[in-house]
This record gives sequence, structure tokens and C-alpha cells, in this order.
Amino acid sequence: MSQKQIGVIVGSLRKGSFTGMMAHALQELSPPSLKISNIEIGAMPHYNQDLETDSPPASWTQFRKQVLASNGILFITPEYNRGVPGVLKNAVDVGSRPWGKSVWAGKPGAVISMSPGALGGIAANHHLRQTLVGVGLATMAHPEAYLPAVGGMFDESGKLKSAETREFITAFMRAFEAWINKNG
Repeated sequence: MSQKQIGVIVGSLRKGSFTGMMAHALQELSPPSLKISNIEIGAMPHYNQDLETDSPPASWTQFRKQVLASNGILFITPEYNRGVPGVLKNAVDVGSRPWGKSVWAGKPGAVISMSPGALGGIAANHHLRQTLVGVGLATMAHPEAYLPAVGGMFDESGKLKSAETREFITAFMRAFEAWINKNG
């Protein structure tokens, strides 16, 4: 059985972001049948239909190709003001255009949200899910992943400290593997 390519889109651009640390943790915690690759979103200009010409921005083209080449997409997002970061929403918008050529349509996906607070980014998670429904991404409904208190979740080297969190993410990624096999 060949490995499935999983594109990971991290919603925070901060160098030491918890969402970025989680993306690295997935390398270790995912089933061997999933190959995890980050899809960078920070260099893309804001979506503007005027730029959607015969030669759109190279960063848009590269992003779209990476999403299309992925068997599944995993979004890892922080919560900003009870929603998703603008850079993440921009990535969704860039991928959904031009009209009729969305790279998201029918692609299996999942969402992990993280927050220093007690609710684990639940508002951002549901905000993103609502947007993903609109672009046709087949978003895994269960299990849901809301990770609270991320400030103490990682050690100095960026590794997950909690065995319980490691077990949860491992089980989440197994469920995502099954979702991709069913919907991919």
C-alpha cells in the first residue's frame, strides 16, 4: 500500500507557534500510511480577482498544485477573536478560485484547533468547518479536535509532553486515515 500524501495547513505564521509544533508532532504520531507535508500559506497575497489572470501569482499556483497533489488536507488553526486567522481564510479563498476550479472540491479534510484558553479554539474550529463546507471539502465530523491550554503542551524542544494528548492525536490521525480511505 502506497503512502497517502497529507497536506498540512498551519493557520499561524509565528515562528514558535503551537500550531506549527503540532504539525511537526504529526510526523511522529500519524500512521505510516500517511506522509505529512506542510503547505505554506504565508507568502500568498490576499485574494483579489483582478490577479486571477492567465498568470496568477506564483505562490497561488504553487499552493493550488500542492493541495491538488494531496490525498487529504489537515488544517491546524489557532483561534483569533473567535474565528480563524486571516491568513488561513485567505488560503481557503485562493484555493476555491477561479470559479469552478476549486482545489477543495471533494477532497477529504480535518481540523485541529488549539488555544491557550480552556475551550481549545472551538469557535475557530467551527468557523473553519463552516467555510470548508462552502468550498466542498469533505470535512471529517468525528472525532473533533479542540486542544486547550497549549501553553504547557510542548517541551522546550517543541515535543508534546502529555501522553494523553499524544494518544488522542494518534487516535485522531487513525480516524483521519480511515476518513481518507473512505472519501479519497
